[in-house]
Amino acid sequence: MKILCINTRKGMGDQIIFLPYIHAISEKFKIPVSLLAKDNSKAKDLLEEDSHVNEIISLEKEMDGVRGIFKLVNELKKRAFDKVFIFNSSLRYNLVARLAGIKSIYQYPFSFGKKDNMVISAKIFTEDIIEKVVSTEPNLIIKKKENNFDKNFKHIIFGIAASGKTKIWNINNYIRLGQEISKKVKCKFYIAAGPNDNDLVNQFKESNIGKNSISFEKLNIKETLPIIKNCDCYIGNDTGFAHISVALKIKSLVIFTDTPIKVYGRYAPAFMSTVEPEGEHESTVHNTLGADSVSFDEVYNKSIQILN
Repeated sequence: MKILCINTRKGMGDQIIFLPYIHAISEKFKIPVSLLAKDNSKAKDLLEEDSHVNEIISLEKEMDGVRGIFKLVNELKKRAFDKVFIFNSSLRYNLVARLAGIKSIYQYPFSFGKKDNMVISAKIFTEDIIEKVVSTEPNLIIKKKENNFDKNFKHIIFGIAASGKTKIWNINNYIRLGQEISKKVKCKFYIAAGPNDNDLVNQFKESNIGKNSISFEKLNIKETLPIIKNCDCYIGNDTGFAHISVALKIKSLVIFTDTPIKVYGRYAPAFMSTVEPEGEHESTVHNTLGADSVSFDEVYNKSIQILN
């Protein structure tokens, strides 16, 4: 039997959040699955060592959209899948599956619209298939790497960047936070940011705590995973690195300024604490635009809590 799962949401965070459901389907049928995913989800880096997934099929630009239907169909036909699980309600992917000759097609009902909580939608969909409860807590599987970190320090990931400017807490707040935490404990900081975030990275490196920092800007995602796994905690914006940290079972404090906290901040309470702008209570959504209203004292106090 050959099984395909389709999750074409972009971004690492979305790919991480769907891990429990990919794993559950693999375990139900007792075989690893193939996954159709976009390159910007970094699925190849994230899932390379995951035995539940035997192949990542990249949804290339020429396979996307209406014009790409037949190119995608031909790519799937080569693999002769028996079953497909489509984590959206798109008629396009239903048509692609049929044209590719896949006999058993499982897909979201069309009532799962854009306003649904995607975590709940995926959970309901998967539980209906496997007929058992599925935890929403993701588990990112990587091979155990030796931890050579100096035990005299706390090793803290600072997620200073994000996919949009409105999701970013000011870099000066992170510099100040690092200074204040360093008064309590000896720290090394790991700056979770990409090659397009040089301005933020340089500001942190040039600060008086910059000498105790290492940046991820020149590392690929796979190279960052063992580093994150060996850190004590993540503190930072709602970004892909936050969700990677949670999935690697690292205590994480995630600052929500402009994204839906009920979707991205409540799926793994054992490892995720959150901060919202002042005046928001479980209500942060897209266009909250609350970066300047986040309490520094609340972030600091919660940071000390997760470090203890």
